[in-house]
Amino acid sequence: MPELPETETIARDLDATLRGVAITAVTVARPDVLRATDPDDLASRVVGRRIARAWRRAKLIVLDLADAHGALAHLVVQPRFTGALLVEGDALPPREAAFVCATWTLADGRRLHYRDIRRLGTVALLDPTAFAAYTGALGPEPLDPSLTPTAFSVSLRRSRQALKKVLMDQRMLAGVGNIYATEACWLAGLDPSRPADSLEPAAADALLAALRDVLTRSIAARGTSFRDYVDARGERGGFVPQLAAYGRGGAPCRRCGTRLVDTMAIDGRTTVFCWRCQH
Repeated sequence: MPELPETETIARDLDATLRGVAITAVTVARPDVLRATDPDDLASRVVGRRIARAWRRAKLIVLDLADAHGALAHLVVQPRFTGALLVEGDALPPREAAFVCATWTLADGRRLHYRDIRRLGTVALLDPTAFAAYTGALGPEPLDPSLTPTAFSVSLRRSRQALKKVLMDQRMLAGVGNIYATEACWLAGLDPSRPADSLEPAAADALLAALRDVLTRSIAARGTSFRDYVDARGERGGFVPQLAAYGRGGAPCRRCGTRLVDTMAIDGRTTVFCWRCQH
């Protein structure tokens, strides 16, 4: 599932290429991906608006759509496992075109497609009030400077659940999933199964620094592609060679050389860690 670095990459690409461009038509081939709207409502509320901004919140890609008076509606895409937003001027390759769920035709002749092979992602059109309520339930952004080490430590101490599970709880911290929770725990030298409330302030500080480091490096590499993730240009992310834990079960730890353990014991998700140097 695309996490913070992947959705951040897509949002930045869309903002750079689509900001200020108007939408002239909407086609919905797979209505089951729509939430809080239907094909007719989506078209009536979107056509004629311009894309004022594309940005990210948590694992969501948000397009702010402005009407002639500047009033906004928010097109919110949650890609989940196989969703992608692709910008193209010519026809998509047949394999991509077969899985297009919705298409927005733009005034400059290009088209923006939402492609989703498994159709587990969602597309919603929200007014500002609904959008504020939806995103208000999410936790702080890990890269936001307003998230201080003290506030992060306090939030961890509110839960006795496994540290990795708490990091992935979107109500606690927005945008972090399995890949980057695993990497941050390895980088900070912390056992991902350790109760979150057992971390002393110094360990919580180290974990937040590790999380910010791995997220920043992954954004610079345009995200992690194992299977389906591609950016708005249809290209894969380049962070896989930098992964120290995720996807490396059975390989030697890059810190101490011990064979990394691959387990499903934490919340039923694949977790890779070093039993020797993560405590």
